[in-house]
Amino acid sequence: MNHNQTSHALDGIRVLDLSRVLAGPWCTQTLGDLGADVIKVERPGSGDDTRGWGPPFLSDRAGEDTAQAAYYLGANRNKRSIACDIATPGGQALIKQLAAQSQVFVENFKVGDLARYGLDYASLREVNPALVYCSVTGFGQTGPYAERAGYDYAIQGMGGLMSVTGERDDLPGGGPQKVGVAVTDLFTGMYATVAILAAIRHAERTGVGQYIDMALLDTQVAMLANLGATYLVHGQAHGSTPGRAGNAHINIVPYQVFKALADDSGHIQHLIVAVGNDGQFSRFSQVLGHPEWAQDPRFQTNAARVRHREILVPAIAQVMALQPKSHWLAALEAAKVPCGPINSLAEVFSDPQVNARQMVDTWQHPLADDVRLVASPMKLSETPVLHGAPPPMLGEHTEQILADVLGMEPSAVLALKAQGIVA
Repeated sequence: MNHNQTSHALDGIRVLDLSRVLAGPWCTQTLGDLGADVIKVERPGSGDDTRGWGPPFLSDRAGEDTAQAAYYLGANRNKRSIACDIATPGGQALIKQLAAQSQVFVENFKVGDLARYGLDYASLREVNPALVYCSVTGFGQTGPYAERAGYDYAIQGMGGLMSVTGERDDLPGGGPQKVGVAVTDLFTGMYATVAILAAIRHAERTGVGQYIDMALLDTQVAMLANLGATYLVHGQAHGSTPGRAGNAHINIVPYQVFKALADDSGHIQHLIVAVGNDGQFSRFSQVLGHPEWAQDPRFQTNAARVRHREILVPAIAQVMALQPKSHWLAALEAAKVPCGPINSLAEVFSDPQVNARQMVDTWQHPLADDVRLVASPMKLSETPVLHGAPPPMLGEHTEQILADVLGMEPSAVLALKAQGIVA
């Protein structure tokens, strides 16, 4: 991959990526952003499942839909694609040769699947003892659920996230709610990235690779964070458990969404108020015209406000409904009270801060010009993220990879294509 003259953090690291869908590709995209040469191994003819997860699909230069789904494009930049049939002995031999020339191997097949092809860790360690091998599965390599397939939606439910997401059961619209993006997949991808970077450092120091066992369920349990700690420290002993709080916070008040006065067109407006300490609450009370709230023993401290939220929150809501969102945002920001709008995606991508932070990249794709995609949020002063290659077409780099990495002659590549081993 052409890195031009800029130095990148993972220059010289090659990642062999046999993962599909989101958790694994999110990990390898991050490694690619950091400069690694990511070789995406895909099934000839179909490739990564998400290529077909649309509409919407990328429009070509004639305005017609292509076979490149937006979903796929969002998780596969800075990679090269080789189409290789790993179900064939020839394909398995190729993957072993590539693994011998790689530092990292990432896969998200079901437990035991790759052992059938001789592509498990034990087999690849024989050809590359320093290889960092990362498996991403729903439930990990051990335990009673190891053989099950795991999907983000199901894991959000099993791992407790949906028990604390959504409106309270006793209110209209109450009940379990998934998060709007596949956060368990994304977090697993990021944890996998961290683990891989740590393992690379170990391998560079010792020459010894290792196996990384990443599970969506493990990650989701870890993601419970303060709520998991709340249950283990307090709830388990007292027979209570954190529940759904809608757009409120179980430990902080006021820390939730409030309805403001409708705008001129009659649209209902909402904003977030996130008062995190007693000083902020004092300033918040002044902005609302009720400075006496900050002196009321029921509301003086956060603990008191949490205990009396059923009194305080309706009083706040009554005042907030008297002015439009723009009024409150300006007044609260001036008073240094944490707050914010609830933006649509159109508003997100037109936001001056988002644009100032260059959170949209433009790519020149083989099928379309100026393809806009969300950029990496990592901003490194000495080794900036790579803006190398757009999400690849299926098998776009097959010949290039076999020539660059394995030194194959064009005639040898043609022979592999004739046998259906690569495409």
